[in-house]
Amino acid sequence: MTHFTKLTMLAGLATAGIFAVPAHAQDMTTDDKPFSGLYIGAAGGYDVQPNDVGSSILFDRNGDGNFSDSVNTITGANAFSPGFCNGSARTAVPAYGCRNDDDGWSYYGRAGFDVQSGPFVVGLVGEFGKAEITDSVAAFSTTPASYTMARKLKWEGSVRARAGLAARNTLFYATGGAGYAKIDNLFFTTNTANAFAATGSNKRWGYVGGGGIEQKLTKNISIGMEYTYHQYKDDDARVLVTAGTALAGSPVLLANNPFVLAPNTSGTTFRRSDENFRWHSLRGTVAFRF
Repeated sequence: MTHFTKLTMLAGLATAGIFAVPAHAQDMTTDDKPFSGLYIGAAGGYDVQPNDVGSSILFDRNGDGNFSDSVNTITGANAFSPGFCNGSARTAVPAYGCRNDDDGWSYYGRAGFDVQSGPFVVGLVGEFGKAEITDSVAAFSTTPASYTMARKLKWEGSVRARAGLAARNTLFYATGGAGYAKIDNLFFTTNTANAFAATGSNKRWGYVGGGGIEQKLTKNISIGMEYTYHQYKDDDARVLVTAGTALAGSPVLLANNPFVLAPNTSGTTFRRSDENFRWHSLRGTVAFRF
């Protein structure tokens, strides 16, 4: 079962649950503004990432900031001719493939404020939480060796506007706003000869947008379902590959190492071709309104 199939099934179950609310819940209050006021709540669900087929690792061989260079052996052959994959390498060779990106569950707390005028509802909602997702890309060299660059979401906060229409005790709404996330940049390799130094900021601004449905169960309690799309520009992760201590004592290996071939002996810098960390989220919500 694919992750998007799971997402579709969760959406169907959540929608069925909301519309299966007993009829008396629709009539539980004569309040003409059931969605006005402060509320606190929680949200939880499943997050999936879009397919990033074609992602790769790019190289800067001479330190000029241009990542269009090729890494060649001393004979001029492409040292990365085995290719790339959109996931984390299983072994040093591509024959064993790559693990898929990690999708997973998400957990958030939230608080907000809405104002209702007739059927129209506008407000703000703030959230903070995390999702168990990791986005990876791997390269394979002819050594053979594998090189995996990964980004992992540690936490995320957002402040978003909400605007929608209420049909008695049911609210349909759109939402969107700014997000701020801590993203860990990770690097793994089977190459034990060279030295590797990874750098990159890990707190990024982005945006979150989507929509949902909220159903009042009692005067103070509501449940709902919400879809959101998240995107963060994560473009400054770098890995500098230098000679390393193993090669320093071996002039023959050093002279044939593609990362430090003359005349550019200071090393090679890696970066990902995909500059955005993005994912889809489907979550159930529960709120207590004051």
